[in-house]
Amino acid sequence: MKKPRSLKRALVVYPLVFHFATLIVAFAVLVSVALRIDSGGPYTDEQITSAIARAIERDQTGRLVVMMTPELEQMRTETPTLWFVAEDSHGQSVSLGEIPPFYQSFVGRLSDLSYAHMRDSTPPYELAAVVRREQTDIGELTILEHGALSELSFIVLMATNTIAIPIFLMLVLTSLIVTPWIVKRSLSGVVRVARETEGIDIDSRGRRLNIQDVPREILPLIRAVNQALARLDDGYERQRRFIASASHELRTPIAILQSKIESSTHQPVQELGQDVYRLATLTEQLLDLERLQDDTHFKKLDLSSLVRNVVGELAPLVISKGGTIEVQVVRSGDCYGDRGALERVIMNLVQNAVDHGGRSVTVRVDGPNFEVEDDGPGIPPDERESVFEPFHRLRPRQTGSGLGLNLVKEIISRHRGRVQIREGSRGGALIRVQLSGV
Repeated sequence: MKKPRSLKRALVVYPLVFHFATLIVAFAVLVSVALRIDSGGPYTDEQITSAIARAIERDQTGRLVVMMTPELEQMRTETPTLWFVAEDSHGQSVSLGEIPPFYQSFVGRLSDLSYAHMRDSTPPYELAAVVRREQTDIGELTILEHGALSELSFIVLMATNTIAIPIFLMLVLTSLIVTPWIVKRSLSGVVRVARETEGIDIDSRGRRLNIQDVPREILPLIRAVNQALARLDDGYERQRRFIASASHELRTPIAILQSKIESSTHQPVQELGQDVYRLATLTEQLLDLERLQDDTHFKKLDLSSLVRNVVGELAPLVISKGGTIEVQVVRSGDCYGDRGALERVIMNLVQNAVDHGGRSVTVRVDGPNFEVEDDGPGIPPDERESVFEPFHRLRPRQTGSGLGLNLVKEIISRHRGRVQIREGSRGGALIRVQLSGV
């Protein structure tokens, strides 16, 4: 699967590359214009003035003298036309090489200058010179010199790099800090929508994603998702109405069938009683599932009292099938929920234990939790999750509607509780229900 594209590259890396290229071009143009690139020709290299300043000292009388340092000797070898004149703040000067007459008038007045670039208009540019002020151990010196000539393109390149690179580094630092913050702030609405989407499930129908603070470019996607949610809600409601209507319509003919079977004296007709009972149970469970969609009224309930009442109603049925049932209260406690829905949970679990378990059923209450245990064959570990699916049976020809445990899970989920299947102490199934306490 192709890795998703990141906004970081599009909003941070690419703009940085573009900005750097733009800065290089822009500064090249600006510096070129500032140096009058249209005039053409080379300029004197101003970097050598610092080497000249290091070669100037004072003698015993305090006069300026030139010391032929290896550095200065190398410059004279490389540039035979090298000449310079250096002057201190008191007007004392010292020179080396043949100073053109054009610059003789500058001697004695160099201290009035600090920086200048000069060049004659025609080759070989013997009048090209530069003025720089240098700080040395013997004081401040103003140097007028003519040395190696540098082309303007090199000067422009050095100038643009000197100016552009620090600005680019500041731009990089700013972009790495500010741009992610701007992106995060701009996409805060998207992050919130993602959190809202994670909370949408089958129990939260009617919810829509909030488009507040969502970037305009992403609004079409959010609106499309909201429209899809609306279509899903409509389809679910149509399915719900169909199941509810069908279940209601089935109750009357099923009741008539049960009445006729009970009043019949023919053995083949009476044998249909169990099948009709299963059909009636399935219809009622479908109605129970439909009623779960309505708003339930939760309140504080005494769980041990609730369990005793339901078990008391079911005890005759258990005894008629040759079984036993008992209630054990390990710890009394209250829970928060809908009485009718929880009564259906307890009833379904007990009936399931009676029909598919052993002969002995125990309902154990422990605070806001309870469990139903039997001594039957139990439920294999690999089937303990799938038995909660609608119409799932452990054995193909097993009796029952296949909706009992699914109804239990739906009710407990709506109570924000948990239902688990474990192995009981007697080898049978133990179904534990955990509810919210008060």
